[in-house]
Amino acid sequence: MFFTRLLGASVADARWLPSQCAICHAWPAQSVCEACRTAFAAPAQRCVQCAQRVPQGVLRCGQCLAHPPAIDACIAAVDYAYPWEALITRFKFHANPGLAGALAALMRKADAAAQLLAAADAVLPVPLSAERLRQRGYNQALLLARALARPKVQPRWLRRTHDTLAQSSLNRTERLRNLRGAFAVSTQIPRDLGGQHLLLVDDVMTTGATVHAAASALRQAGATSVSALVLARTP
Repeated sequence: MFFTRLLGASVADARWLPSQCAICHAWPAQSVCEACRTAFAAPAQRCVQCAQRVPQGVLRCGQCLAHPPAIDACIAAVDYAYPWEALITRFKFHANPGLAGALAALMRKADAAAQLLAAADAVLPVPLSAERLRQRGYNQALLLARALARPKVQPRWLRRTHDTLAQSSLNRTERLRNLRGAFAVSTQIPRDLGGQHLLLVDDVMTTGATVHAAASALRQAGATSVSALVLARTP
């Protein structure tokens, strides 16, 4: 717990410290230099509800039109592709939480991200199970959320009820089944969620099953709207 709190207190400002760019290895630079952000994080036309790429002029993809998701809006900063997938792997699995500030900066600069952050009554990181949190030592979504909007972050409002199979090995139908009942609103919430506009934060969105399961739990608890801001969207 102390380790997690220490990380949360420091990573938000780490992006300003001189270092070597994690992508092009320029020195001195920020963790992700401006040239790499410009080259690899260009704005893209995305579905407003699932952040999947769509043709110019299209607001919603066919999947969201046919099966409206539980979230009102979703914004992704980048595609889960070169060079971001390697950087996210380092951040998430190789004990490199110092990248949170630089990655959150990408999220903050995404189109309409500032509006979502400003409109949110609370920002909720997608929680890990207790077992996975013990294995990893920190929740990467919590570090991103704190770097984005620390005063609004409520890490205890949403909880993971049980551990689940790794989503990476499952297709969309299996992911939805795997996450059924996996999230619940915590009894530690100090007030009713009625009238609340909530923003979920996560690192990677693949099929959207995790975000949608979390949003469904919040909707059932009375939240007026639930949106999502993710770092990367799998094409």
